[in-house]
Amino acid sequence: MDGFFDNLDSWVKRQNTVREMFKRAEQNYEELDRLALITLSRLAFQHMEKTIEAFDQWLKDPMITSHMPREMLVELWSRLRVILYELIELDIDHTSKFSEHLKKLAAENAINPLFAFEKEEKEGRRGVSPTI
Repeated sequence: MDGFFDNLDSWVKRQNTVREMFKRAEQNYEELDRLALITLSRLAFQHMEKTIEAFDQWLKDPMITSHMPREMLVELWSRLRVILYELIELDIDHTSKFSEHLKKLAAENAINPLFAFEKEEKEGRRGVSPTI
């Protein structure tokens, strides 16, 4: 059992370290260039994916599911639902704004010609799909 506790303590310690690294990396994020912002966002998504996958595995573990008190599960859902709806809103808002931005660029004939291909060409290719 000691190894199990050590793993839990180690996970919490790593998450605290990652949190502090992100806090340092995002200082003055309003002033970062586009590449730095893309990198920061991608690293954040990668870490969220890793954390979500680990959380999902956690909730599949019979040791956890057998001993998790209902109150902790209610608290988990209470916090998780806020994150879920915030992520959905982020996705809707960001995608909508970018769509409008691209439409404006297209109307101004300002899209990079490397990305402005005809519909016929696009039909034979796999397009960008929504997140769901």
